[in-house]
Order: sequence, then C-alpha cells, then structure tokens
Amino acid sequence: MRRASFRGLMLGFVLLIVLATVITGIAAYYASVSTIRHLVDQRLSLVSTAIAPEGTAHDTTTLIQGVADMTGQRDTGDIGILLLGAGGERIAGNVRLNRVLPPGLSSMGADDHIAGLTSGRAFVREVGGGRRLVVVAETEPFDQYDGARLLIYLGGFGSIILIVLLGVLLFGRLVGARIAEVRRTVDTIIGGDMDRRIPVIGDRSAFDEQARAFNGMLDRIQQLMEEVRNVSNDISHELRTPLTRLRGKLALLRDHRESGDAPGGDAGRMGLGGALEDVDDLLAMFNAILRIAEIESGERRKGFARLDLGALAAEIVAVMEPVAEESGHRLSVGDCAPVVVQGDRQLLTQLLINLVENALRHAPAPARIRVSVRDGGAMAELVIVDDGPGIAANLRDVAMRRFGRLEQRGKVAGVAPSTSAPPPAQGLSGHGLGLPLVDAIARLHGGEMALADAGPGLKVTVMLCR
Repeated sequence: MRRASFRGLMLGFVLLIVLATVITGIAAYYASVSTIRHLVDQRLSLVSTAIAPEGTAHDTTTLIQGVADMTGQRDTGDIGILLLGAGGERIAGNVRLNRVLPPGLSSMGADDHIAGLTSGRAFVREVGGGRRLVVVAETEPFDQYDGARLLIYLGGFGSIILIVLLGVLLFGRLVGARIAEVRRTVDTIIGGDMDRRIPVIGDRSAFDEQARAFNGMLDRIQQLMEEVRNVSNDISHELRTPLTRLRGKLALLRDHRESGDAPGGDAGRMGLGGALEDVDDLLAMFNAILRIAEIESGERRKGFARLDLGALAAEIVAVMEPVAEESGHRLSVGDCAPVVVQGDRQLLTQLLINLVENALRHAPAPARIRVSVRDGGAMAELVIVDDGPGIAANLRDVAMRRFGRLEQRGKVAGVAPSTSAPPPAQGLSGHGLGLPLVDAIARLHGGEMALADAGPGLKVTVMLCR
C-alpha cells in the first residue's frame, strides 16, 4: 500500500473539511426550511379550524362572519383567507387566487400573484355544501428571504471553510519549518558536524518533545562514536604492558633453554606460570569487552524474568561477607526492601558483585560497605555506599569510561590505596571495565548508574526500571 505524502494528507484533510462543511450547510438549510414549513402548516390548520371547527355544520353567514373576524385580528394580518362557493365563486376573504388549489396542503409562490407573497403555503378543506375554505400564509418574513438565507449560509459556512484553510496553511508552514530544521540538522551531521542539534523552543509542544528525543538520540550516538573512536587506543594502551611483560618472560625462558637449564627447573616453572597468568589476564580483558558488547546489543532482554532485587542483594552480601572479613572490611546489608524488577538474574548478580568488589578494592580496610535497595516508584534503587576515599567529582567520568582506571583511587583523597583488598574479578575492575559493565547492565534494564559523594566515601546508585 502506497503511503500518502504530507502534502497529500493535508489536501485530503482540507477536502474532507470542505465536504463536511458543505454537507452541513445544505442539511442546515433544508432543515430550517422544513421546520418553517411545518410551523406554518400547523398555523394554517389552527386558523382553518378556528373559522370552521371540525364536525360542526356551518351556514354561509356564519362562515362569512368567521372569515371577517379572523381577517380583522391583528395577529393574523399576514394570513390570507378565502371562502369559495360550490361553483368556485368567491364568497368572502382578503385574497384572490388565479388557480384552483388542491385539497390539503400545497406550496405557493410568486406565480400565484398574491400581493406580498413570494413563497408560502396554502391549506384547502371542505366546510360543507361544496364550499371550500382556503387559508394562505407566507413562509418568508420578507420578500426574497430565501436568497438572503442562502447568502447567510454561504457567508457563515464559507467563513468556516476559509478559517480552516488558513489554519491548515499556517499549520503546514509550522510543520514544514520544523521539518526543515530537522533536515538541516541531519544534513549538517552528515557533513561531519556531530555537535549540531535541533533547536528547542521551550514551549513544551509535541515538536519540542520530538526535538529533545532526537537530540538525546544524537547525544547517545555521539557518545558511542567517541567510545568506538577511542577503543583502539585504549586497547593498544592496555595491551602494551601485559604483552611486553609476556614477551620478557618468554625471552627469559628462551635464554634459560639456550644456557642449558632444565625445562622443569624453578626458573622455567616460574616463567611459564607467569606467562600463563599474563595470557589469562589478556583473555579476561577480551572476555570483558565481549561481555559489554553482548549486553549493549540488547539480546539478553529475551531472558528477563521477575525477581526480588532486595532478596538478591541480601544474598550477594551474604556470599561476599567472608571475603570482606578476610580483607578487614565490614560489609553489611542496609534497608533491602522487597522490590520486584523485570531483569536478568545472572547479569544483576554480576552487577552486585562488581560493585562490592570495586568497594573492597579501593576502600582501605577497615572501611564499611553497605548495600541497600529502595522502592523508587517506577524505578528500583540499588545503593552501595562505602566510607573510603571516594572519587573526586572531576574524575568520575574517567571512572565510568572503558579502561578509565583510577590506578590509586585513594590518592584522589590523599589516602593510600588498600593493600589488603581481594584481587579483582577477572577482566573487570582490574582493567577499568567493572563500572562500564555495571553501567551497561543498568542501561539494559532501562536505568542508569550514578556516582556521588557519600561524605566521606563513594555512593554508587543504580536505577533499574521496574
């Protein structure tokens, strides 16, 4: 099916409005004429009955007197009355006819040559002895009123059509101008200016809301492009040190072999073990990168199910508590309300573990770490607070960026980093990928992650859509 263009839709809308207005005007015209005719017919019947009541015998003298009385009344000055004999001769009345009218109701016009009547109605009925009583009344308050009525309708409904046409033209220009702004913005972006955005007037109209949504999409695209642009440099930087270290260990093994050391000697075992650790470290880094890419693709939404975030947080704290005690930290559960969310249990578990390990790594013992879950209405709030050194406000964006490690978070606040913290999860916190992975999981669940000052320490808030 071919989709109509905007201009075609506008033209169709105008035609429908014009057609509806014309039909309404014609219907209103004929309805008013019909109503007037019905009221006049009722009046003719009442006047005729008043002169010669139904079911009563009337002599000619009585009828003549009745006609005279009725024509003499002030409120019947616009009524024409005529009493005709059995042969059609005029007996009494204030009008003359140039044709024989049929019994009952009929229409009259200017051709009937009745003074002051251009359009009217007549009522003819037998009143006994072959005599007929004719009552005539006009249906227009003044001459040629039908033409005046037509002009009134044309003026009234024509002005409606004109207003609609002007409104459509103004609306078309407004929409066209906003579409032109979008087109100019798109052309500029295609030309390479990724900072260009659609103007927002600020009137909270649908156009403004659309512009904000479009600008938000552009902001996200620009952010992703920046990440893609920097990922090669970041990966090269991250790989340089472990690959150099791995090469040195392999060169050392080669030197030992050439010097005649036994392959199974202590130096050989230590060199091979170190090389394997470096390879595992590199593999973990790439696995973490692939993990983030998998999450950002949105494929994991297919496995979403309803789960209690508060119960899951309490469960993770119970599992991680022995690790925290071993490193001298105090890990506890705060207010974990039973908040049900729609999400991936495995990913949310990894999110919680990453945040707890991040606090254990960077908050020196005996720091306190508290995990809590709150009901935020449409959103569930997961909060992890520690009383460690925290992260300075100007470095929080760095911490959220891939490979954006703060090598010594403690130095930001003038505190030495913890040496008793447990090792990081492979490929995550150790490579500056832990918080970016948490952020990716939060966005997959329709939420976001934010870093804030806990005064002292760091407060991590994860909002998840319910």
